[in-house]
Amino acid sequence: MYKNRASYQGKNCLAAGWCFDVMKHTAEGCGRFLKGCFFMKKTDKTQVPEKTGKVQKAGGNTKSRGTDGKVSVSLEKNEAWIKERCANCADIMMHKMYLGREADVAALLVFGEVTVTNTLLEDSLIGKMMNELREVPSGELAGVLDSNALGVADTIAYEDRELALAALLAGNAVLFLDGYPKAVKIASKGYPAMVVQKADTEKALRGSRESFTESVKLNEALVRKRIRNTGLKVEEITLGKRSATVTALVYMEDLIYPKILERIRQEIGQWEIDGVFDTGMLEQLCQKHWLSPFPQFETTERPDRAAMEVLNGRILFLCDNSPTALVFPTTFNDFMQVSEDRYHWFGMVTFLRVLRYLAMAAALMISGCYLAVTCFHTQILPTNLLLSFAEARKGVPFPGIIEILLMEMAFELIREAGVRMPGPLGGTIGIVGGLIIGDAAVSANLVSPMTVVVVAFSALSSFAIPKEEFSVPFRLLKYGFIFLGGFFGIFGIVLGIYLLLGHLAGLTSFGIPYLMPFVGKGLEDYRDPGDDLVRLPFHLLTLRPVFARRHQRVRMRRKGEKDVRGQ
Repeated sequence: MYKNRASYQGKNCLAAGWCFDVMKHTAEGCGRFLKGCFFMKKTDKTQVPEKTGKVQKAGGNTKSRGTDGKVSVSLEKNEAWIKERCANCADIMMHKMYLGREADVAALLVFGEVTVTNTLLEDSLIGKMMNELREVPSGELAGVLDSNALGVADTIAYEDRELALAALLAGNAVLFLDGYPKAVKIASKGYPAMVVQKADTEKALRGSRESFTESVKLNEALVRKRIRNTGLKVEEITLGKRSATVTALVYMEDLIYPKILERIRQEIGQWEIDGVFDTGMLEQLCQKHWLSPFPQFETTERPDRAAMEVLNGRILFLCDNSPTALVFPTTFNDFMQVSEDRYHWFGMVTFLRVLRYLAMAAALMISGCYLAVTCFHTQILPTNLLLSFAEARKGVPFPGIIEILLMEMAFELIREAGVRMPGPLGGTIGIVGGLIIGDAAVSANLVSPMTVVVVAFSALSSFAIPKEEFSVPFRLLKYGFIFLGGFFGIFGIVLGIYLLLGHLAGLTSFGIPYLMPFVGKGLEDYRDPGDDLVRLPFHLLTLRPVFARRHQRVRMRRKGEKDVRGQ
């Protein structure tokens, strides 16, 4: 108890003041947090780096680059520069030696510890080159290196030391010679990479078993292996200010539209980024309709599928360190096809395509249609079926829309857990988890058995969509149809279909309508290739899709037949 009224009032005032300070600081902290989330602070123009163009030079920090950036005649200066740039880089090895018949010319060999091994062994290409240079007269070393008199493949002499450093970081060896104003790149085995393996995400019963690797050079070779034509062009672009990632655009020069190629060059060149580690990063940067959940780039990990699309007049984008390639332009129908469709009988292919489209519609609307019928339009159901639904829902405390949402979220959690679990345990989690959760929910009268059936059928239908990235928009949009069907009935479902088709009709992929070939039938000089929902017999697939140039639409004809179609 307080001794007097004054002391009580004083302590009360102190407590009130402390509470006021706490509330004040809390409000200021919340204000700073909200400001940081919703308002972007203006950047000082002096801190914004200047654009450097499409191709970025490698090398990390930018100090001590020199005024001209040329390789010095003095080996000591070159050595000092490379040591400064590669300071604290334990994986960069430097080997000093003496070349020439008299062993009086100093040289410095710089290489990555992993990329170049057994440098001076007899079975090493670099070792053999060094041994040959030891037998050359000292005065002729510069001429031998300039003319590549030793006949070593893939050796380039750089006058710019930044280019030499970039070659070093790309996995090659670089040779500096005293008195020689150039740095010689010597190709090596490069960084370790995965060998060619089977495709994991695009499994096929018939066709090639090879998949892309994480090496862009090897991926280029896998496409070149299938299209042995000089018209196949491979345009390499280095992206990433600090990662210096090698990417490649692969296309048939006489089939593609040059405007599409130039547009993708501009889209790539307008961004300056620290590092590029997967094709998905470039896909998000180059999407025109970035608010749309539908992908505007098709992905593939199969070289045979990539080669098919290149011959259709599309452009292939490869990225180092990524086993997934991007294909563009793309359409809605392309995501519903698989590579083995070309290898099977047309009747079976047509049946499977129709089945995929039905599964797509079921994954999108079956939950919403179930709510619309059971909540608003019960008169369209047979009496016996309606009575069974009512009997199954006895004791369920939640309305139908809450049931559907609970089970949909449970199945999404099971799917995510199964994907993230290692090895075969993921599939076990999906099957066992679904059975246990469904049975437990029904036994506890949280949901009705029919709800479990509907949600399970919806999840199964989403797995029937060939492309994982294409199933994502339907997994998200089905919640919109659930709310529309649960609150507005069949009229909400029709409204949702109308809005979805309107959105798809407005989408384009590099100027190509997203719903081709279902739209655009009346375009000038357009001929249906016969490879959409219904696939024609193989001998009738004589035309390329709309991606190819108009005068290059014919891809197959009988010998002696005039090339008049598609002109």
